[in-house]
Amino acid sequence: MKCSVKAPAKINLSLDAIRKREDGYHEVEMIMTTVDLADRIDLTLTEDGKIKVDVSEGFVPSDHRNLAYQAASLLQERYQVKQGVSIYITKRIPVAAGLAGGSSDAAATLKGLNDLWALGLSLDELARIGAEIGSDVSFCVYGGTALATGRGEIITHIESPPSCWVILAKPPIGVSTADVYKRLKVEEVEHAKTEEMIKAIKNQDFNGICDHLHNVLETVTLEMHPEVRHIKEQMQRFGADGVLMSGSGPTVFGLVEKESRLHRVYNGLRGFCSDVHAVRLIRS
Repeated sequence: MKCSVKAPAKINLSLDAIRKREDGYHEVEMIMTTVDLADRIDLTLTEDGKIKVDVSEGFVPSDHRNLAYQAASLLQERYQVKQGVSIYITKRIPVAAGLAGGSSDAAATLKGLNDLWALGLSLDELARIGAEIGSDVSFCVYGGTALATGRGEIITHIESPPSCWVILAKPPIGVSTADVYKRLKVEEVEHAKTEEMIKAIKNQDFNGICDHLHNVLETVTLEMHPEVRHIKEQMQRFGADGVLMSGSGPTVFGLVEKESRLHRVYNGLRGFCSDVHAVRLIRS
């Protein structure tokens, strides 16, 4: 038996860190939404009981460090599944980009194996299991648009923002989320107006959404990596309606309402950045 599952990327419309927790994580408030750029996860059951991962990109780990591997291993062990699985990941989402590619691969693996292994788990149960793998996995199990709190695993669904284009641009660097959070001085940053963003989304107010884009991690990543700042400035100069770094970076996204402006922003960025994508928000 086999199946294929899409694993869409996410962007953060708002990301705030409230305080450092005793467990070492940060208490966060994040508004995340999925975009139409996705990896594909092909799952094929095997009878040898082993978990095997192959990835289309050579620099992505295919062993226990891979979050899809961890998802399969956790399900197999917890529910005493005798069958194994061969996982093939076709990467479309840039790696180490702040777009939750690895987390989305894990979420897609959980959902696909839930069906193939006939476990009968609900999305809520899969999201709780996902939280054991990584903070963004719970959100990726659900997809759509949501407020994520706690360390990112407490998910409150909200309605989708109005449809628009999203331009993603990633410089040729990777960013360590742990390093960025380690350097973040929570008491010194300007905090996001999360409730105002939720209100703008509820009212389908595109301009209000653009006005309230905010990511406290930008202060750290832009200082560490000037090329991220350069992409953000250029995206604004080319005419994107709202511009923000996603997650801990280094990907910067621009929201564009009119298709006529989309091509100007996209082509302008392609002049100096090779990893550029023009996609749509996924409305749930």
